[in-house]
Amino acid sequence: MKTFALAGLLAVSATFAMAEGVNHKVAVHVDENDPQVMNMALNNVGNLISYYAEQGDTVTVEVVTYGPGLMMLVEGESPVADRIAAMTLANDGLTFAACANTLAGMEKKAGHDIPLMSEATVVPSGVVQLITLQEDGYAYVRP
Repeated sequence: MKTFALAGLLAVSATFAMAEGVNHKVAVHVDENDPQVMNMALNNVGNLISYYAEQGDTVTVEVVTYGPGLMMLVEGESPVADRIAAMTLANDGLTFAACANTLAGMEKKAGHDIPLMSEATVVPSGVVQLITLQEDGYAYVRP
């Protein structure tokens, strides 16, 4: 009798857990100063957010930029600034990481500070950030 009660309790617990949905974690890699690549990355992000929402799940997405891809987050220069602003407002789980190493190199070459969009969070290293996210269970996507 205890076995049946335990089995029933486990079945009910599993049903409630499934009803709550799953949170997926995705790291998106952008290292090219190419509007097509940037738009493809944002398309991927939008599609996966929509897909998981339809499944009753949530998703946490971090777009990690470094090298030439950092231009995606440079204030006044990003060809996708409007999309980033709109998508960030609409999706609490969406963040954008900017590589501090790349930023420092760009600033040294330019001889002045390079302003980033308000949506950008500076991380010490874009490559290390991608590794850290993957070690933390994030799926990796490179458009």
